[in-house]
Amino acid sequence: MRVGMPGVRRHDGGMRTDPEGRALKQQLPYPYNQDLSKVLRGLKRRALKFRARQANDPVTAAYLCAAFRLIQRHLGPHPRRVSADTEDPDSIARPLLSFLSQRAVAEEVAHNPPPFPRVGSQRTMRDRWEPHSNFIADVLRFCLRSWHFPAQHTDEVADAKDEMINGPDPVRGLHRLCYWDLTRMLGSPAFRVGLVAAAAAEGDPVISEAISGRYRDTGARWKQFDEEFLRARGLRLRAGVTLDDCVTLLAAFADGLALRALADPSAPVIDRARRRCLLGTATLALIAGCVERADHGEGQSLEDAVRALMSESSPGSGRKRA
Repeated sequence: MRVGMPGVRRHDGGMRTDPEGRALKQQLPYPYNQDLSKVLRGLKRRALKFRARQANDPVTAAYLCAAFRLIQRHLGPHPRRVSADTEDPDSIARPLLSFLSQRAVAEEVAHNPPPFPRVGSQRTMRDRWEPHSNFIADVLRFCLRSWHFPAQHTDEVADAKDEMINGPDPVRGLHRLCYWDLTRMLGSPAFRVGLVAAAAAEGDPVISEAISGRYRDTGARWKQFDEEFLRARGLRLRAGVTLDDCVTLLAAFADGLALRALADPSAPVIDRARRRCLLGTATLALIAGCVERADHGEGQSLEDAVRALMSESSPGSGRKRA
């Protein structure tokens, strides 16, 4: 059998689809041990069967692991900054994704933690992704998948969610959940690469689809939780407001506040001493405005509720309450 054909083990880190390679795949940490055949669509193999094997090859996972670590190193948390002008302390190199060159990723494979393969080369990268832009696209798809936040952390937030649904103080549970969500985003390099991807998304359908897919995946999970929360607490949305609207607004709150906290650490977004954040405040405001008791007759739309609020007289207005 010729070197390079599926199923051959190569000393230079080539494709491993033998039983030992499949066993190693299962030993990799989440999400590298998952089926990536539908995520990595830029691989060189044309036949679906061979492309699936290559997508789930531990060597492929090794390159993804190395790329993700480079993203963390260059975009954060705590990214490494290189001075572009030693005489100007404010002058730093801003390479965006140029640090994911074939040479840099192949060399970084040698520093992978066990049990990832640690032998990489530009040749084996080209055997998987040609041109290199396909590798960049697959890295973005991989990083933007909801695996990195918050899908795989359900156990971490189960208690806070249970307090919102069944506990005596749902507001406390909401603050706990929002604090976790916002601090998790700030602690994830995937959020930072998402900002870079968003800036480059216009006119690039590959990046746009990756971002849209991440919002679809996370939105579906939060929508399911919101339905359960409303039902358990005897609540309903006001007429004209949908769960999709609420999920979109909450995602925008979270992204915007995380961006503000990242760009301006002095902004009063997160109170770590009290374990509170403005995402909790924004979520409470959304509930106060868009939610009502399910047993309140026909109810009011959000617009009518605001009109009624503004039509009431206030002290010093000279108007009488109806």
